[in-house]
Parts: sequence; structure tokens; C-alpha cells
Amino acid sequence: MLREALKELICKIIVLDDDPTGVQTVHGVYVYTDWSEETIRAGFDSPETMFFLLTNSRSFDKDKTALVHSEIANRIVKISKETGKPFLIISRSDSTLRGHYPQETQVLRESLERETSREVSGEIIIPFFAEGGRYTIGNVHYVVSDEDLIPAGQTEFAADKTFAYKSSNLCEWIQEKTNGIFRQEDVTCISLSELRALDITGIREKLLSVSGFRKVVVNAVEYADVEVFVTALISVLNQGKEFLFRSAAALTKVIGGIPDKAVLTREELVDKGNSNGGLILIGSHVKRTSQQLEQLKKADFITFVEFNQHLAVDESKLLKEQERVVCLTEKEIASGRTVAVYTRRDRIDLNTDDNEEELRLSVRISDAVAAIAGSLAVRPNFIIAKGGITSSDVGTKGLHVKKARVVGQILMGVPVWLTGPETKFPNMHYVIFPGNVGDKDALYDAVMKLQP
Repeated sequence: MLREALKELICKIIVLDDDPTGVQTVHGVYVYTDWSEETIRAGFDSPETMFFLLTNSRSFDKDKTALVHSEIANRIVKISKETGKPFLIISRSDSTLRGHYPQETQVLRESLERETSREVSGEIIIPFFAEGGRYTIGNVHYVVSDEDLIPAGQTEFAADKTFAYKSSNLCEWIQEKTNGIFRQEDVTCISLSELRALDITGIREKLLSVSGFRKVVVNAVEYADVEVFVTALISVLNQGKEFLFRSAAALTKVIGGIPDKAVLTREELVDKGNSNGGLILIGSHVKRTSQQLEQLKKADFITFVEFNQHLAVDESKLLKEQERVVCLTEKEIASGRTVAVYTRRDRIDLNTDDNEEELRLSVRISDAVAAIAGSLAVRPNFIIAKGGITSSDVGTKGLHVKKARVVGQILMGVPVWLTGPETKFPNMHYVIFPGNVGDKDALYDAVMKLQP
């Protein structure tokens, strides 16, 4: 049913990704790291059904987020009119509900309605992401921790300094995040029982009744649930109903018609012509990343270098720290040893209530970590970046990636880019390792796969 429905979905699917980890379920698609008219036109002209624009907006303040999303929407509409090609926009964000919500989709809605004079009827919210253990059951979103299902509002992610929230029930979360503008009782919910009963007609009728940009929550615990929903959704889209989407990575795979692919093998990843060591950059501070770092330290073929990000409050001291780390890292990589550069595990606390100042400090630190990759005079055998903002900055600011091909995943939910000719290290496998994905051994397992 889904295959037949996808044949009827004639549009360019454009995924706005607020950090680079959103390609963790797809392969054979391209990621662009800017949103100029030229870039968006190239995406429209490409033969692929879908392309990603990496906004990295999770590192922006609110004003920049609004400006960027308005610019992108305006340019998409302009190029759609020029090419005569319709489009569908997905705002791909964190499966643990962090990010600039509801601002990003609200700005997109306002821009699209202004530029097209067509109503965006509603917003589909679907944070399900099986590879990372994120499930929505009875409208409550859960995060797997070891073998337990933890309501998202009770996890460390809900206590994020910039994007904190309390609600685990997505209807309540919508009301919380929109400050009551959208009430929980007005949310349309697609239940697991409807999806399992293949109630395409009932789901379609629910979607057709949505108006006023009201929200639609989709429950899901496996890909089949998303497949049933998308089958119903496409028939509604083909009747002229328009929606925006706030989703994790699962929806993009399903609606993009991306087939399953096994994780990449060692033979597909290792550059046997390069005898240098690899580079691992660890910026994320979530509990799972720190656990993975401790497991990685058991590897005797890796040199570990701590980067003191607390010096970010003093620009000259931070620069000296970068130079120290680069010098040591180059020497070790050239000798054939892999190097893991990691930020101190204790986070800087500015002791203020200014969330945006906390965010600016995080960006300053991430820029410094990216500069380490950008300053290297030797080519590593591979690069792994751990954490969303870190991996984006390493890719765009350190390696100067403009367009990358997603070749697949090194582990479930851990994507790999192949860098383009414009980059500092062309034709290199660059591993985008989300901070909140994988068990405690996952980072070690990925590194072992990449060792020559």
C-alpha cells in the first residue's frame, strides 16, 4: 500500500535539519550546508526525491532561527514557482524533543502562507525514532534507557539548559511549548490501534478535518506504524491539504521511500591507502556520551587528549589551548595513532538565567573544537565527531563541507557522510555520531570498524 501511495506523491521533499544527525536513517541522498538560492535550486534540480538543508539551528538564538527559516521558506517558494515543482517541508529535529519549537514551524507556516496564499492546515508531530529507542505510546513519548522506557519529560534531555520542558504526553507538551496557544484537547491523535487496524479511511478523515495549523500527534513503536500513517497522509496531500512536519529521522526514511540498507562494513569504510591515525572529537556532554568515552578509554591504540573548554571565557587562553591540542594531535596522527580529543566532562555553568548566553557559550566551545579539525596539517584516516552541534561545526567550519553524500550508517542511527571535492579532506568518511544514540560500547565499536 505504501509503495503504491508513494508513486502518487509527486513533489520535492525538503528536510530542514537542525543538526547533522537527521540523516541517521537514510542513504543515497545529499546534504547541503547552506540555503542560498543556488543551493536550493540545485536540490530541486537533482534527480533524488529528497534533499537535506543543514541549518544547525539548534545552535542559533531565537532571532537568528526566525530569520533563517523565513529566508529558507521564501527561497523554496520562489524556486518552486520558477521550476513548476511542488514541495513538502519537513522540520527534522531531536527525537528527545529539544530544539526551537514551536518557533521554527510557526515561522515556516507564516512565510509559506504569505508567499503562496494557501493555508497550511496543520502540523504533524512524530518524534518516533526506533534506532535511538524513542517510542510514542498512548501519546506519551518515551526514551529507552538500558531496558527501561523513561517518559521523555523525566530524562536529562528535558533538563536541557536551553530547551527544557516538563511534559512527556505530547498533547500536554504542545500546550506547554506553545504557552497554551494550542490546547491539548484540540490536538488530533493517531493511535496505535488505528494504525494496527490499517484504518486508512479513519486516519484520512481525521487529517482532512484539521485546520488552523492545529497539531497532529502520531503514535509509533515500529516503522510499520509510520508506513500506515504515511499511506493515509499521501491521499490527503493529493487532495490539496497542506501540512508542515516536526519529526525525528524515521518519517524522512518512510516518506522519502528510502529502502533498508545494512550498516556499512569495515571494507566499505577503511582507507587502506592512508597509514595515519584517525581523529575522534567529543563535544557532547550527555550521560550516554560520557559513558561511551569511558569505554573507549580501554583502547590502547588511542591517544586521549583533554581539551579544557573552561578557558572559553578568556579568548587568548582558549586560543593557546587549541594550539596545544592541535600540535599534539598532529604528531600522534602522523605516527599512525588514532587521537580522541574530548572536552572536560564537567560543564561550565555561568550561573545565570540567560538561556541564550548559555547557548552562545556552547557555540564558542563548539567552534573551538571545530577549529582543531580545521587546523590539522595531516590528513586523518577518518574523522568521528560526537554530538549534534559539534558534528555540524566540525563539518561546516572545520572541514568546509558544502555538499556531502550520505553513504549509510556505521551503526544503527549513526550516519556517515562522504565529503566532497571542496572540503579540507576530500573523499573522506566523516562519521556524525549523535550524543544520545547507542549503548555504552557504541563509540568503541564504531572506532574499531574504522581502524586500518
